[in-house]
Amino acid sequence: MHRSIFLPRLVAFVLCAASLVGCQTLGGAGLVASSATAQLTPEAASSIAGDMVGRFAEQVGPGTTTIQLEPDGSIFGEALESSLREWGYAVATDQATEGTTTVALAYVVDTFESSILVRLSTHALDLTRMYQLGGEGATPISPLSIMQRDGRESS
Repeated sequence: MHRSIFLPRLVAFVLCAASLVGCQTLGGAGLVASSATAQLTPEAASSIAGDMVGRFAEQVGPGTTTIQLEPDGSIFGEALESSLREWGYAVATDQATEGTTTVALAYVVDTFESSILVRLSTHALDLTRMYQLGGEGATPISPLSIMQRDGRESS
């Protein structure tokens, strides 16, 4: 009985905290610098990136634009880039993208209360979810939080 009351409150707290974090770190002119401070195995990074890109594709269909990604050199950054390409996105990391429609994408991967908090951000969209690390990678332990902002993606 006690657990059934605690879990919904925890999920609500996490979603509220994630929304506030987005408000604090997402500036008006640009996105935060991508960072992955949580220690992830290649399997965990791959499973998290695959899940998050799948949810991203539900919001921003693949094949419609080029993703401008500035990875931080982490295992997660590499897994995210690979997953984006597998889902059919064109990914530009350091090359010029003049003449094409681009969507800047940033990520933050951090530990939060012994779980992994992951956020993908564009100028118009934030996706946030929590994961629990396990032997086979990582498993989502929260619903996906979607925050849409007014305005169009910047090129």
